[in-house]
Amino acid sequence: MKKLLLLFLLISVSSFSQEIALLKYSGGGDWYANPTSLPNLIRFCNSTINTRIKAKPSTVEPGNPDLLSYPFVHMTGHGNVVFSDADVANLRNYLNGGGFLHIDDNYGMDQYIRKEIKKIFPNNNLVEIPANHAIFQKPFPFPNGLPKIHEHDGTRPQAFGIFVENKLVLLYTYECDLGDGWEDAEVHNDPANVRDKALKMGANIINYIFTN
Repeated sequence: MKKLLLLFLLISVSSFSQEIALLKYSGGGDWYANPTSLPNLIRFCNSTINTRIKAKPSTVEPGNPDLLSYPFVHMTGHGNVVFSDADVANLRNYLNGGGFLHIDDNYGMDQYIRKEIKKIFPNNNLVEIPANHAIFQKPFPFPNGLPKIHEHDGTRPQAFGIFVENKLVLLYTYECDLGDGWEDAEVHNDPANVRDKALKMGANIINYIFTN
């Protein structure tokens, strides 16, 4: 099953129309929080790193078999997250089979999502990703690691990950608000240089999953 999924994902990545998705989860959290973020990231990646991703991202639930169709799934929100047993099994199968989940805490998700990640990988701990990891190196260099996009508690941004066979399969960005930085400029009134940092970091994530 793992080899078949990896083959499917590789075929999808190399085909003309790549597609990424937003995760629609249960629990009451606002999974839909940043409606313009993924379309803007897609546009940026297609224009700067030569990806060919469909302009409109899909929406997929964690227990849906269609999850396995997407090489990259993004998750965000401010509140509660609950994965059912079926969700957990499907997510584990997806990530062990070559998929990639990016969870971006939109401030307020942390206390909930860590418990749900532990359901998926009970024997794996989230580990902080060092600044010399490939995801921070190319195509845009971030020598200090994850950039800070929005300030909340005055704490530093952190990137955590779950690795399977030394490959990063789950990225959790915390105290950063990358997705807010991907949104339309007028949503948060971020300076152009802040949005540029966010989009470049997003492009690095996309580049990592398509080249590793």
